[in-house]
Amino acid sequence: MKYEYGRIGQYRYSGMFFEEFLPELRGTRGVQTYYQMSENDDTVGAILFAIQMLMRQVDFTIEPGGPSDIDKTAAEFVESCLYDMANTWQDTLAEILSFLTYGWSYHEICYKRRNGRKRDPDFSSKFNDGLIGWSKLPIRAQDTLFRWEYKPGTDVLLGMSQMPPPDFGVLTIPLEKALHFRTTSVKNNPEGRSILRTAYKSWYFKSRIQEIEGIGIERNLAGFPVLYTPPNMNLWDPDDKESQEALNWARDIVTGIKQDSEMGIVLPGGEGGWKLELLHGNTGKAIDTNAVIERYDKRIATTVLADFVMLGQQSVGSFALASSKTKIFALAVGTYLDVICDVFNSQGIPRLIDLNGKAFSQITDYPHMAHGDIEDKDLAVFGEFLQRVSASGILQPDEQVEDYVRRVAGLPSRLETESGTADISIGRTTEPVQTEQGAVSPGDMA
Repeated sequence: MKYEYGRIGQYRYSGMFFEEFLPELRGTRGVQTYYQMSENDDTVGAILFAIQMLMRQVDFTIEPGGPSDIDKTAAEFVESCLYDMANTWQDTLAEILSFLTYGWSYHEICYKRRNGRKRDPDFSSKFNDGLIGWSKLPIRAQDTLFRWEYKPGTDVLLGMSQMPPPDFGVLTIPLEKALHFRTTSVKNNPEGRSILRTAYKSWYFKSRIQEIEGIGIERNLAGFPVLYTPPNMNLWDPDDKESQEALNWARDIVTGIKQDSEMGIVLPGGEGGWKLELLHGNTGKAIDTNAVIERYDKRIATTVLADFVMLGQQSVGSFALASSKTKIFALAVGTYLDVICDVFNSQGIPRLIDLNGKAFSQITDYPHMAHGDIEDKDLAVFGEFLQRVSASGILQPDEQVEDYVRRVAGLPSRLETESGTADISIGRTTEPVQTEQGAVSPGDMA
């Protein structure tokens, strides 16, 4: 029996996607457009800054896959790998968050043997347990994409090929050696969808109006230059070289007049000679461009539920309104934190554990990444809730509850004092671990 009869229906050719109907937002051209939006627009920049700062201050933790000591040891090992890379976790997270701007980000997984300090930072480690950890998770920049690699005749993604500078050679990173983040999945498109996609139209018109506004202000200050030619001179004779030179000279004059310290022009005098005038029209604006630009700013912010950044810039807006808007925004941002955790839990952590299979062969399940809350909890309300559910018997205190309460309250982690518990400082257990081959000492876990 045939395994699969239909196809997803992706619009792709030679590894390039054509799902986007606007050519300026397609492929590397779209990457350049989104880069311009994020780096050259104050409203878009403020929104992305707010999102990134909120997400970067969230705590990421690795939770055990079961209750046993080896499960806890595996979780502590994975968490130690996050903070034992050549690049810091914060720098790595900043690169990962580029998937918000471009819709996707692709990171190659580089491994190392944890054998202590080395001269090469890519292979140096804080630990000396002989286990295999992450060396780094470098991004493969979106603007270096050459094509997506697919299994012939199927919709199975195999990897990404890029043409990076400075030599621009074609390099292929297979999917099994990468972390692939994307904001959403439509037709299983590996390029996802930028959170700025629906803001593009407003950004486009806003940027055009800003340019026109600047030109209009300049012309209102400098006046409208008009240059008259001498009598009997035809500047529009295409066969007369002198006429064409005079026309180009005249164009340079009228287009180069600006209201600055260099303003002015000297022309030969005399009857019937060159004559320059400034025509001053109405300096008042017929259209309030400020209101138009402000309207587009609101629409840009609204597309990502970040219109709270506009509060305070108008004469209206209450604290309750700001609070409700920020809560909705926090919920939206929380979904992108879920994306990051899901990718690590499905693509990163299982592969890392499997590479150290002898050491962690007895785990109940793979450890998993979890993230904290974006907004700080009201400790008074949180404490009252815990008191009520504990008194009613719904919630029984245990180690996981205590760890969660400590994280929420910003308290130090509890100290492990029982025999056989995990030593977080070195990322290995203090007692032998039972595997299929028998007892394995910490030094043999490789």
